[in-house]
Amino acid sequence: MKKILILAVFVTCALFSFAQTESEHLTFKGVPIDGTLNEYVAKMKAAGFSYLGEEDGTAVLEGDFAGYKGCKIIVSTLKSKDLVSFIGVIFPENEKWWSAEKEYNELKSMLTEKYGKPSENVEKFHGYQPNTDSDKIRKLMTDEYTWFSTFSTPKGNIELFIKYQSDIHVVLRYSDKINSESIRAHAIEDL
Repeated sequence: MKKILILAVFVTCALFSFAQTESEHLTFKGVPIDGTLNEYVAKMKAAGFSYLGEEDGTAVLEGDFAGYKGCKIIVSTLKSKDLVSFIGVIFPENEKWWSAEKEYNELKSMLTEKYGKPSENVEKFHGYQPNTDSDKIRKLMTDEYTWFSTFSTPKGNIELFIKYQSDIHVVLRYSDKINSESIRAHAIEDL
């Protein structure tokens, strides 16, 4: 009987500690997207990212992510409300469309494995369909494309997209639902 009682207490404690560690926030690298900018940056540094700087409520770090080296990690807050609401990952530049598309498809496959099918997905060029890599890059440069997948979870959204800004980049954006709603409520108060 004593062994059963001790086992029951142990199981109850284990379940209680698990419940306490499960966050209501979306996580990035296992860290809940919550807290002040300085708190979150400290957690990212502890996770192995190098701090590059901060400006206007946005911190930039660099490190390896999802098997890719030299990714830029953007941690963003609303300046008037120091609360982290989204994390961006800018993957290293691609010089060719085909390499960006390959990277995008690999990441999309991994995200689908983890979160299920995208809730929204558009991958197309506008107007004529380009055949060559250079034609596809021209479409990027003139913003004649839509290339994204959104993964919705109860804790927030993860968006994957291809972006052109002097170079081609694959970008991930993690938006925490609770903190995004809090920041929205704060913005509505301004109106």
